[in-house]
Amino acid sequence: MRALKSIANYIKRTDKLYWLLMILISSYSLLLMKTVPSPEGRTMGYFTTMLVAVIGGFVGAFLFSFIDYREITNFWYVVAGFCLFLIIYTQLFGSAVVNSGGVNAKAWIYLPGGLTFQPSELVKIGFILTFSKHLSALEERSLLKSPVHIVLLALHAMVPVVLVHFQGDDGTAVIFFCMFLAMSFGAGIQLRYFAALMVSVGVAFPLAWKYVLKDYQKERLLVTYRLDSDPNAALQYAYQQIQGRLSIGSGGLWGRGLFQSPRVNRSIVPVQQSDFVFSVAGEQLGFIGCTAIMLLLLLYLLHTLRVARKSTDLLGSCICMGFFGMIAAQAVFNLGMCLDLLPVMGVTLPFFSYGGSSAICLYFGFGLVLNVYMHRVNTDKVVLKRRI
Repeated sequence: MRALKSIANYIKRTDKLYWLLMILISSYSLLLMKTVPSPEGRTMGYFTTMLVAVIGGFVGAFLFSFIDYREITNFWYVVAGFCLFLIIYTQLFGSAVVNSGGVNAKAWIYLPGGLTFQPSELVKIGFILTFSKHLSALEERSLLKSPVHIVLLALHAMVPVVLVHFQGDDGTAVIFFCMFLAMSFGAGIQLRYFAALMVSVGVAFPLAWKYVLKDYQKERLLVTYRLDSDPNAALQYAYQQIQGRLSIGSGGLWGRGLFQSPRVNRSIVPVQQSDFVFSVAGEQLGFIGCTAIMLLLLLYLLHTLRVARKSTDLLGSCICMGFFGMIAAQAVFNLGMCLDLLPVMGVTLPFFSYGGSSAICLYFGFGLVLNVYMHRVNTDKVVLKRRI
């Protein structure tokens, strides 16, 4: 009886619309994974692995939503230390993904049972917690307009950006940067600092082109925007995009049908289960299926912003903004590269792309936003009002 009463109380307090959107997105993702053929010899197929990750993610989100986020962020130094350990351990002992295009990303570690885990996905959640705490602490001391502390915030954000860059995973580094921008904007950092940052990025780009970007990254940019690129280079560096667009275009309005699409069944698009899962939806379910993905993600993002607005403190709203920045950036960059509007960056489509570690950590973020919603009343039961 007590257990049933606790469940009823949880259902009453939780954000039921947010749960509904999450269930719809997860169901659609699993449907797509079911249609993607898995390579021979795999112990677990894409669908089974994703199903386990989704179930584990929902359990994690449920647990994350219980403990008050203020209590969690009080241990920011533990979270920060653990995240640093994960990144450094991966750099020293992780496994790399290498291909003929020049990619050499050392961003995974082996787990028992032949499984792999990408620690940077969990570090994203840790960054949301530590950076939100940093912003909240500055607000409490009225230091959010201090130039010195703005610089310290930027240095805080640069830690994961730089460390992940040295792993060779620049796509994830860009996502960290976007999360930093979203959280800073949500905290009310003055626009002049964003303008100065954009000018600095523009000035630094030529230097980055010469000294930071690798040859394959330059070729991907040149091929995407047709900047006097070699036709042979297009076949090497834009092969995924070319095949992905053909798959999306072949679906027409309604698609060629689940389990009946020849390009998906023959795995014509490389890593279609991950970075180019949008092409799977395009060929099988057509324009309608692609629109459904974008609409679901848009509604999910808008609802995340709604929770941020209803938060009773800056800490809670920054947690929501960090998760919003992560989902929005990954969605924009992934859809952009699938539609040949942006270069291939190795960024997955949130909740839809295959990847156990990515999926579980995304659900952890979902749990944190639920946490903010469920604890939007302070300990004295007084509702506080604030503006973002």
